[in-house]
Amino acid sequence: MDGKKPKILLCEDDQNLGSVLKNYLELNDFDVTLERDGRLGLAAFQREKFDLCLLDIMMPHMDGFTLAEEIRDIDPDIPLFFLSAKTMKEDIIQGYKLGADDYITKPFDSEVLLMKIKAILKRNEETTREAENKEFDLGGYHFNPKLRELSHAGKTQTLSPKENELLKMLSEHMNDLLPREQALKKIWGSDTYFNGRSMDVYIAKLRKYLKEDEKIEIVNIHGNGFRLVAPVV
Repeated sequence: MDGKKPKILLCEDDQNLGSVLKNYLELNDFDVTLERDGRLGLAAFQREKFDLCLLDIMMPHMDGFTLAEEIRDIDPDIPLFFLSAKTMKEDIIQGYKLGADDYITKPFDSEVLLMKIKAILKRNEETTREAENKEFDLGGYHFNPKLRELSHAGKTQTLSPKENELLKMLSEHMNDLLPREQALKKIWGSDTYFNGRSMDVYIAKLRKYLKEDEKIEIVNIHGNGFRLVAPVV
C-alpha cells in the first residue's frame, strides 16, 4: 500500500461490536471508517476511496445486501466481506452472488478476520499493480494511463485526469460495453443528470483525440453506455 495504511469501510449498527472491531483493526495499522447504517456507508464510499469493505447485513435505512449492490456498481473489484448473524444457507449464497469475497458469521474470531483481510489485500495489491502498469494499443494510437499520455504518429497528447480515467475504462472494456452508470459512479461519484452531461462532453473530447484513426470509434449504446471499437492488435 505504498506506506499508507489500508483504508477499510466498516458498516456495523451494533455500537459495541463496531467500536471494538474498529479499535482492533486500527491497532493493526488499518485506517477504519465506521458507519452505523447502510445509507451512511454508501455516502462514505462515494466520498472516499477504500481498499476493503466490511458490511453487516441487518442495518437500518439500507441493508448490507443493497449496500453491496451499490458498492459493486461503483467499483466491481473492491474486496468485500459480509459480517452477519444471518447463518441460513440462502443468506450466505445471496452474499456470494452479490460478489462477496467472504461471508463471516457472528460471532467470529477477530484474529482470523485480520488474517483474511491481510491475505486478500495482498492479492489485490498485486493485481492492482499489474493493472496500473498496463498500456493499450488502440489502432494507430498508444495509450499509457500511468503517464496519462495518448500517442499517435510521433505526437503525444497529455490527458486530464478524468479524460485519462474514462479512456482507461473504455480500453479495459475494448470492443465491449462500458455501462454508463458504472463509469459515472466510479469517475464522477454519482450518476446524476448533470454528471451524465459532463461525461458526454468528455466522450466528445476523446473522440476528437482519436479521430486520426478511422478504424477507432466510441459508439453510444443508447441508454446503456459506450463501446470503444478498435482493431485487436
